[in-house]
Amino acid sequence: MSSPRTSAAPLRRRTAPVAAVAVATTLLAACAGQTGGAEAEQDLDVPHGTITHLTHLEPARFEAYVQAFEEKYPEVDEVRIERLTDYGTEIKTRMSTEDYGDVLNVQGVSPDQLPDFFEPLGDYDELSQDYRWLTKTYEGTTYAIPDLGNAWGFLYNKQVWADAGIEDWPTTTDEFLADLQTIKDSAPDVTPLVTNYKDGWMLSQWEGYRGLVSLNPDIVYDMSTWDDPWGSGHDDEIVDGLLYDLAAEGLIEADPTTATYDETKIKIGSGEIATMPVASWAITRAGGDIEKAGLDPSVLGYMPFPIQHDGEFWTTTGPDISLGINVHSENKVTARAWLDFLADESTYSADMGGLSPRKDGPEPEILADFLADVQIFEPALPPAGEESRFNEVSTTSGIITTDGRYRQELIDAARTGSKTKEQAFAELNEAWAKGVASVG
Repeated sequence: MSSPRTSAAPLRRRTAPVAAVAVATTLLAACAGQTGGAEAEQDLDVPHGTITHLTHLEPARFEAYVQAFEEKYPEVDEVRIERLTDYGTEIKTRMSTEDYGDVLNVQGVSPDQLPDFFEPLGDYDELSQDYRWLTKTYEGTTYAIPDLGNAWGFLYNKQVWADAGIEDWPTTTDEFLADLQTIKDSAPDVTPLVTNYKDGWMLSQWEGYRGLVSLNPDIVYDMSTWDDPWGSGHDDEIVDGLLYDLAAEGLIEADPTTATYDETKIKIGSGEIATMPVASWAITRAGGDIEKAGLDPSVLGYMPFPIQHDGEFWTTTGPDISLGINVHSENKVTARAWLDFLADESTYSADMGGLSPRKDGPEPEILADFLADVQIFEPALPPAGEESRFNEVSTTSGIITTDGRYRQELIDAARTGSKTKEQAFAELNEAWAKGVASVG
């Protein structure tokens, strides 16, 4: 390694419209009354009235887009942005009724349940000509459109890595572990990598690395047919194996049960934390909070998962969230116009530092350096009729891959030495195989 840099330059790489339903802009018809007077009647086929958008974000993030939308459609009285602070829990309660807004984040719903809760937006084959990441699709019909897209890698403090004398992105998991050990040795007060164990949802960020080991576009469906996803060199064996090794070698936070993401996102800006596994949404959102804390967000860099194929790094991309329309909405015209406006006309995705959901959309400047050196891998949708299979196997096996619990247990085993990696993976494979057998 060369001597530490004095500047915080990013590490070098190591190399060996939805086809929207058209909204008619018809003139308001004048109807003659019995007295001969003319009364204007509102055309319900144009955006009008009031809609409610349920979100996990601060309403202030939408102010500029709401204003632009209401200026474009003067018959719209109001787009109400309602934040649910515990979105995952609160939306389940709301969706047990018909009162769950007009536009909302689609989550907690299996593919076969989509028609029960959400308005169909169009044929997948048609919409996919214009849009990426239409994962909320069932039997050829799409029920939600992404607000923006993310890449998956690691957020890191460029200055901390540079001060440790590390100049290049690691190309293997062994190099990654060695680099973090170098940081630990050179700066004992710095946490080399934070898992955000306490916030279980943050451990689901590791889901975004699935596929990067094999570059298998059918990895999600194939995994739902395997008896040993945590063996045979499969993606989850390598990805979760890295997580186990990080914990076993003491390269994570000293007490994973106490540190919250709200705390750790500031500490990566201050240099108390070197690295965080998280999708690219964190560059802008954590960066904004770091700046509010009086720190410099320009210290943040973004690196790919430490693996290469033919000398190239890869990243998966996928939706941040997907927006759907309540099937019970009384104003679906305006809800659809608002959804299309965010995806097609607004600068929302770019302002949030995300990839455009449109295939012809621009790449965000904040990811320009990263994407210049990293290839994009996009997993395919499961075969028609098999959209729910992965969820069914996951649920039946008891390994809910997105809730973080099994990865918390994996970290516990690694930190305490209660199970070897091989023992932990054997238990996961046994449970998963039972799920596969049960689903058939």
